[in-house]
Amino acid sequence: MVALGLILCALFGSVFVQGAPPLVARQSISTLTAAQVAAFKRYSYYASTAACAPAKTLAWNCGANCNANPTFKPVASGGDGSATQYWYVGYDPNLKTVIVGYQGTDASKILPIITDANFFLMPLRTALFPGVSSSLQTHDGFGDAQARSAPNVLAAVKTAMTMYGATKVTIVGHSLGGAIALITSVYLPLHLPAGTTFRTITYGMPRVGNQAFADYVDTHADVTHINNQDDIVPIVPGRFLGFHHPKGEKHIVNSGAWINCPGQDNTNGECTIGYVPNLLAGDPGDHSGPYDGVSMGC
Repeated sequence: MVALGLILCALFGSVFVQGAPPLVARQSISTLTAAQVAAFKRYSYYASTAACAPAKTLAWNCGANCNANPTFKPVASGGDGSATQYWYVGYDPNLKTVIVGYQGTDASKILPIITDANFFLMPLRTALFPGVSSSLQTHDGFGDAQARSAPNVLAAVKTAMTMYGATKVTIVGHSLGGAIALITSVYLPLHLPAGTTFRTITYGMPRVGNQAFADYVDTHADVTHINNQDDIVPIVPGRFLGFHHPKGEKHIVNSGAWINCPGQDNTNGECTIGYVPNLLAGDPGDHSGPYDGVSMGC
């Protein structure tokens, strides 16, 4: 863990390890009830399922992850797990929603993408995001990852909505998959019928875009991003580089309690920024979970 911090420090200087700008006034927090926590479990399994190869998700034959949502109706899946993250689309008849899942990564694989010295904040692609202001910018690596599967995912969602008469879409993902899911939560509403409702639930998600992007997400999307204990991925890229989380954080503290952290990048000591003030204070091993007993991976 110390070696990882030193490498990142060498890439970005000591400010990266020391954290973001000084803490601002703390916002009030609350603790989720057992029932509120339990309500996320099905989505946690859906996010974990996205780590499985397309052949398994299309057949809905992936062991415990698939067994946790046995009535799911797969429609399409894709990706190669390398250049293009795995993804799948289908319908949950109990939740009455189309599910879109994106493959996650472990901390050792996503950190090089996040901290690549050549990355930039780039405007969303006009062809994929028509009418969206160029002031909305995302990490170019995350934008590239979302763009590679965007047309196929959109086509699959349209098919699922038609097949099942669905008007609700839920997007899930862990780690890099969470970053792709967040960008997709801006993308899909631009191309689906008016009246479609959307929800996005991510796990261990890094910061994805700039302030304008976070503000747009807060206004146009329903997002929950869940962070586990001392996970370091949610605190990068740093705020001093112009990145911001949208609102919607739920932080699992070491006791197992889930803390609701209102606002963007809540600095309360029970929320991720206050809990993990720098990379050396974190633990990459917490990145995969568990999230109420669900560890990410196929």
